[in-house]
Amino acid sequence: MQATVQHRVLADALTANLAARVNRLALDAALVAGGVLLVALCAQIAVKIPTTTVPITGQTFGVLLTGGALGSRRGGLSMAVYMLLGMLSVPVFAPGSGVLSEQTFFFLLPWSGSDGLVWSMTSGGYIVGFILAAYLVGLLAERGWDRRSTVPFAMLLGNVVIYLVGLPWLAVHIANNEGLYAYFQSQGGANVLDMTLRGGLYPFIGGDAIKLILAAMAVPGAWALIDRLKRRGTG
Repeated sequence: MQATVQHRVLADALTANLAARVNRLALDAALVAGGVLLVALCAQIAVKIPTTTVPITGQTFGVLLTGGALGSRRGGLSMAVYMLLGMLSVPVFAPGSGVLSEQTFFFLLPWSGSDGLVWSMTSGGYIVGFILAAYLVGLLAERGWDRRSTVPFAMLLGNVVIYLVGLPWLAVHIANNEGLYAYFQSQGGANVLDMTLRGGLYPFIGGDAIKLILAAMAVPGAWALIDRLKRRGTG
């Protein structure tokens, strides 16, 4: 059986010169920390939607980009660290409802990240899904999908994985919380499934499409820039 060829991902190409001079573990730790920081920053770009408890944020863009740039293990690990930091009271999640009740759009400053135990959050499933999505996109990048026309499909699969975890998670919260159920019912939801789709999927399709396209452009664009610099250096 022929083994699958593993390609270098973007982070490996960007740190090729450093890799020969610094400890590999330290370099990987720095890359993982960079992924955490990127998603934490993207979480501070948030738009309140009046019909749901889950805001639109830039997190999905950061997650897909992290997976595509770092690869499966580092990408997945960075999102696991991101989740754990939020559960350890480090304010890395999206702004809380208190902040978004005062303004519809929030951008970076003043820092208003939130924290909490993911199982007590209606958006907790999406955060867990970040780990799987970054791993999957990273795995596909290691197969060379980040440098071919398949990169949008890789990003789409990563996005789908986030919803595969996030939507059932939200549904459980709606079904088991009378206040939450009443809230989504007041927004026109007919049953738990309808409420879940109205609150956790439909409002985000347009924004996710934009973030997916941006991520799908960023990774191949970075590869094109690296290739151009290499040709210029050898020319």
